[in-house]
Amino acid sequence: MAIDEATAAAKPGSRAVELQIHGKSRIFDIDDPDLPKWIDDEAFGSDDYPYKKKLDSDEYQETLTRLQIELVKVQFWMQATGKRVMAVFEGRDAAGKGGAIHATMAYMNPRSARVVALTKPTETERGQWYFQRYVATFPTAGEFVLFDRSWYNRAGVEPVMGFCTPNQYEQFLRETPRFEELIAHEGIHLFKFWINIGREMQLKRFHDRRHDPLKIWKLSPMDIAALNKWDDYTAKRDRMLKETHTEHGPWTVIRGNDKRRARLNVIRHMLSQLDYDGKDETAIGAVDEKILGTGPGFLS
Repeated sequence: MAIDEATAAAKPGSRAVELQIHGKSRIFDIDDPDLPKWIDDEAFGSDDYPYKKKLDSDEYQETLTRLQIELVKVQFWMQATGKRVMAVFEGRDAAGKGGAIHATMAYMNPRSARVVALTKPTETERGQWYFQRYVATFPTAGEFVLFDRSWYNRAGVEPVMGFCTPNQYEQFLRETPRFEELIAHEGIHLFKFWINIGREMQLKRFHDRRHDPLKIWKLSPMDIAALNKWDDYTAKRDRMLKETHTEHGPWTVIRGNDKRRARLNVIRHMLSQLDYDGKDETAIGAVDEKILGTGPGFLS
């Protein structure tokens, strides 16, 4: 898509959002080419983020390299044993799902590690069992599959945007724990990550995408339509975490305002849960409990 076409595609719908910042009402418009200083100041600390600044770049790169070496070991182990691993990445638009997936995949062998990012269902797929098209992408022996969004579309974007019926939404919440129990009983190791960001951080990232010709493709009409549905998405997120956080499919929640810390802790968590050959606990290090937690209670 050419840049001017992508820009045009990003324009439909309201692009102004009213925020309450320290008791003062402010209007933010992502079409404004100049990022307002007030939202830049508020973004990093939004959602009660526990750090004041980003993780140092050199520390991040050094730590990431050590973790990626461990991921290569994981692949050798999976190929030798036939183990299967899936990781589901969910979160609001611009939460950092794609970046976390890229950091995980960077040095893995693409012959046995792949990303699944399905487009909207076809007419045929709409007539199938809801989970059917996802099951078709599940890993074979020795394979690591990462989902950039997943069947959990039906717990968030679909009900918020009116793409499913209330009955389909309720049915999904009832069926999903049983579906994921079957995955566990099949012997597939399932990780489920929800990456959380504050509203000001989301708006800052939308603004960055809107005005960066290399990132404009990331800002979809759906993102624009969701600008004033923050509370609706929050309610759906909270119910999803409550109804589908189970022993067989637990949710791991990541605070994602700092993408560097989020990526490192996503990878650390996966490595800590896998019993692979040559595991180096020192290289993995400890998960940051300010950044990563389990289940809906972590956001309370």
